[in-house]
Amino acid sequence: MGSITRSFANNIGSSGILTANAVTNATVEDVTSFDNASAGTLILLSTQTASSSANISFTTGLDSTYDEYIFKFINCHPATVNTNFQFNLSTDSGSNYNVTKTTTLFRAYHEESGSNYALGYITAGDLAQDTGFQNLTQGNTLSDDNDSSISGSLTLFNPSSTTYVKHFIAVSSECSEGDPTIRNNFIAGYGNTTSAINAIQFKMASGNIDDGIIKLYGVKKSWWRINNGFNYKIIRK
Repeated sequence: MGSITRSFANNIGSSGILTANAVTNATVEDVTSFDNASAGTLILLSTQTASSSANISFTTGLDSTYDEYIFKFINCHPATVNTNFQFNLSTDSGSNYNVTKTTTLFRAYHEESGSNYALGYITAGDLAQDTGFQNLTQGNTLSDDNDSSISGSLTLFNPSSTTYVKHFIAVSSECSEGDPTIRNNFIAGYGNTTSAINAIQFKMASGNIDDGIIKLYGVKKSWWRINNGFNYKIIRK
């Protein structure tokens, strides 16, 4: 019994969680393999680069493989001044981008001059059961100055579910028009559909995306198993 106890103890990490070596095909029923990536690892699925593009659309890659997908948009630069960066969802592989959404948007801003700064909710930036595109910026303020752009991320949760609405959270940082201003935008909401979301489109409200990169990642799932009344989370070292 002592050797069994010592063997088990040797496979418990410093945080009290079993390591992958503690579980094999011989020790836990039905386990056949462990993926090399740890839970929470970002798996790059695709990258698109804008070049005077009317939009950037992802029509593949959103499926049941992952429960969480993250889009990272990097230095997206508009071709025209006073516009917004937006997105919408599709349930028909991109034939239509018109999923009904209810959303929120608040932002903090600070001008380069230091004269004005504020934190507040933006009523004009939210949607209430609306099929239109959701802004990732605030108030047609995105600048087309050569050194201006927007960067940030959008997380989409369980898009392949046919039971629940489709939650999303986004954060963006933009350099806006007028007295050059940093705006930190926080957007959240859900696509009010129980159909699977299988495509997404990003675009400017007016004009093209002059330049920019958007990357799609899947978030590696955790591996859980309940055995003899205990929850084991298997961590791959």
